[in-house]
Amino acid sequence: MTDDSGDLPGGDDTGPAAGDDSGGGPDSPDDTAGEELSLDRFHEALEAEERPVATASEVARRLGSTQAAARDALAALVDRGDVDRLDVESDPVVFYPTDWGRLATRERVVAFPDRREIVVDRPTQFTRARLSQFAHLVDTTGTEPGTRGYLYRIRQEDVWAAPFEDADGLIASLRSVLPRRFDHLEEWVRDQWRRAHRFRLYTHEDGYVVLRAASESLMGNVADQHLDDDHLRAPISETEAWVNEDAVAAVKRALYDAGYPVEDDRDLDVGDPVDVDLTTDLRPYQETWVETFLDARSGVYVGPPGSGKTVAAIATIAAVGGETLILVPSRELAGQWREELLEHSTIDPADIGLYHGGQKEIRPVTIATYQIAGMDRHRALFDSRKWGLICFDEAHHITAPIFSQSAELQAKHRLGLSATPVRETGSEEEIYTLIGRPIGADWDALFEAGFVQEPEVEIRYVPWRDEMARNEYASADGRERRRLAAENPAKIEEIRYLLAAHRDKKALVFIEYLDQGEAIADALGVPFISGETPHRDRREFFRRFREDGDGPSADRDRDDVDTLVVSRVGDEGIDLPNAELAIVASGLGGSRRQGSQRAGRTMRPAGSALVYVLATRGSSEEEFAQRQMRHLARKGIRVRETNVAE
Repeated sequence: MTDDSGDLPGGDDTGPAAGDDSGGGPDSPDDTAGEELSLDRFHEALEAEERPVATASEVARRLGSTQAAARDALAALVDRGDVDRLDVESDPVVFYPTDWGRLATRERVVAFPDRREIVVDRPTQFTRARLSQFAHLVDTTGTEPGTRGYLYRIRQEDVWAAPFEDADGLIASLRSVLPRRFDHLEEWVRDQWRRAHRFRLYTHEDGYVVLRAASESLMGNVADQHLDDDHLRAPISETEAWVNEDAVAAVKRALYDAGYPVEDDRDLDVGDPVDVDLTTDLRPYQETWVETFLDARSGVYVGPPGSGKTVAAIATIAAVGGETLILVPSRELAGQWREELLEHSTIDPADIGLYHGGQKEIRPVTIATYQIAGMDRHRALFDSRKWGLICFDEAHHITAPIFSQSAELQAKHRLGLSATPVRETGSEEEIYTLIGRPIGADWDALFEAGFVQEPEVEIRYVPWRDEMARNEYASADGRERRRLAAENPAKIEEIRYLLAAHRDKKALVFIEYLDQGEAIADALGVPFISGETPHRDRREFFRRFREDGDGPSADRDRDDVDTLVVSRVGDEGIDLPNAELAIVASGLGGSRRQGSQRAGRTMRPAGSALVYVLATRGSSEEEFAQRQMRHLARKGIRVRETNVAE
């Protein structure tokens, strides 16, 4: 670089910007340091100075360079047009970014170590990916790309499930995103990491299960206090005990609740071999899911609809190579699983069995509903096969009492699939103790990478347009008020408007109340699917919906269906990859999981996805809608709000 002092607006080298005690000399900083100056490093210097402008002397001090080197490097940035300089009275030369917007949109990370929270404005993909390894995304703010803020919280369970070989790797990842080191936070993280590796289940050479504690005090003070008498058969040593195999799940849950998740290193059953190979190429993150599962031999694939959890599960079935039991919430999903297996693997159709209300076949790969699998009279049939893998689709069902018997299959490889492994009780830890730890990608990362189409979500507050309905609502109370707000007659008109505005899109209209569903379907002239619809008719309507068509404006004599009105039967267990528009007409009193599932019907690898949530203005639906959609916002999905005109 050459000295540009002759071109400086200040005229000479005599002012503070040109020469002070930071200048060159035998003991001064390395003059070559300034040659590494980039625009980003200049931005860092400005942030450190907490000023929008800086002199060469200030830049040199912040970056550990000599003033001469800093001045030359700044001149290079000026020549490139990244930085401007200005002569001012108090400082002969100050430098500032040419593009102020680039400084304003830089990523900023602020840590609150005492609360174990991290706030990131405009996070990069790298930062989001790192944080997703050990922190929980609590909330997002902002609606436009590049302007969003993220709030992360580091919880016990996040550290316990972090995908690292040791605590040092986790701490290194933590340090890579924080502005500086926080010793107290790092000490807490290390302590939580140690907690996750203090108890271990393993299979003794004689075939029985052993619980090992890292110390005598842990076995005496933790295990003895939190485990029931029937959990352990007998002590083996001061740090080991013989576990009652029927109580393995209870032992894991009790110690998890005590703050000590158990490492499960038992020799799990593989089952009789089954001939199946994957025929579909996996995406990189799906490969990571499968590899992580095979190392742990249990876990829950967590990702948005459209991220390929089913294909990853089929790859896992092929990798384990043993007989497999797949549990699903509905017979529709059972049929779809069979189709997916045939499409993405080499399995012989004769090796697939369906076991539900309509069919009862036990095969090397059997797909059964949770309800059937939980009935005592069917358990003997399931126990007759040497399953190597149990796959729990829509894994949140595993915590429901009616399905809890299926969790006794602890001796098998256990795989869960779920977009939203959360229940309103906050008991998602039950899923992870009964099945395994979460394995999955950050939703926002999948959206940005283009693997899954991020839906556009809009809450539309619909006014009362029928005075009689408004008065009826005002005089009602409790559950009746909720029903009247859900069935606001103005919603039918709003649905017509939205369908007309998106004539080219396949649409799903979700409802809570059957009478409302029938009224909407009659008004639109489209099918209504509920739990009362015969399974044969459901399959036919879904088939016609999947058929390619020309949108709602197409000839109605065509076989395809472009709009379906669906009740809760549509919340899960439906694979409709061409659904591009979802309208939630009612059901806002449901869970956060339900909100995610309904929005998730439109999440697919391609195409524009739209979700409209209709809430009656001035009713409790406003709060319910905001609560449901807040859960989606925490996943990185943009949510906007609109007041529909009177």
